[in-house]
Amino acid sequence: MPLYIRDDEVDDLAMTLMRVTGAKTKTEAVRQALEAALERHPKQPFLIDKIRPLQARVAALGAVDPDFDVKAFTDDL
Repeated sequence: MPLYIRDDEVDDLAMTLMRVTGAKTKTEAVRQALEAALERHPKQPFLIDKIRPLQARVAALGAVDPDFDVKAFTDDL
């Protein structure tokens, strides 16, 4: 799938990177830059993967008591 660069400044940066790195094409220069950027950033888990353990803990607490008075509880604190 083609990647079209419609921004002249970005195109100039890709051309400069191509010259500096010795890449044969702008595509190769962009590929190298993207790979380097991904290596610098550790893989972050998706938000849903972070939330699942919390959802399981909340589910383990059981159903909410409909008679529980949150205001009275917090006022006592």
